[in-house]
Amino acid sequence: MDTSSYLAQSAFPLVWIVVPALGAFLRARHATSSEERLEIWQRWWAIGAFGCGSLWMTVAFLAFPDVMATAIGFDRTPFLFEIAFANLGLAVMGFRAASASARERITIGLGGGMFLWGAAIGHVYQWFANGDHSPGNTGGVLVNDVLIPAVMIILAVRSRRLATTRPAAEIAA
Repeated sequence: MDTSSYLAQSAFPLVWIVVPALGAFLRARHATSSEERLEIWQRWWAIGAFGCGSLWMTVAFLAFPDVMATAIGFDRTPFLFEIAFANLGLAVMGFRAASASARERITIGLGGGMFLWGAAIGHVYQWFANGDHSPGNTGGVLVNDVLIPAVMIILAVRSRRLATTRPAAEIAA
């Protein structure tokens, strides 16, 4: 694999971070309050990063298992089918998070994090123990596995704190 092909395959998963961040940034410029701005960021992140990113992984692992096996540096096994449906679960949670409460978004972030952070640990292990530098093992996917649930949790915690620190007069209005 040539360098440009490797870089493109390695960087592609970052689209699921960059596009929602750019969309949220552009949309939030017109927000009139910090609560509205935070809600915009949470919805873009839930739908774009968590939902669409995970749905893409579902489709990729189901429709192109040989390509995905090569991308992650493994042989094709039934495990790829399991990864597809684990990602489908994440997609459902991501789409649900778009209209969820802050508390539910924290739970969704933690639930997604358990799978994705475990996957990140596996990627790093394969990288160092077996020299697996495949683009689907050490590239943008590793960044996504760490950041997508972490950002979901951070945004939701901030939203929850904002809701509990507002003056009683604002809440009653």
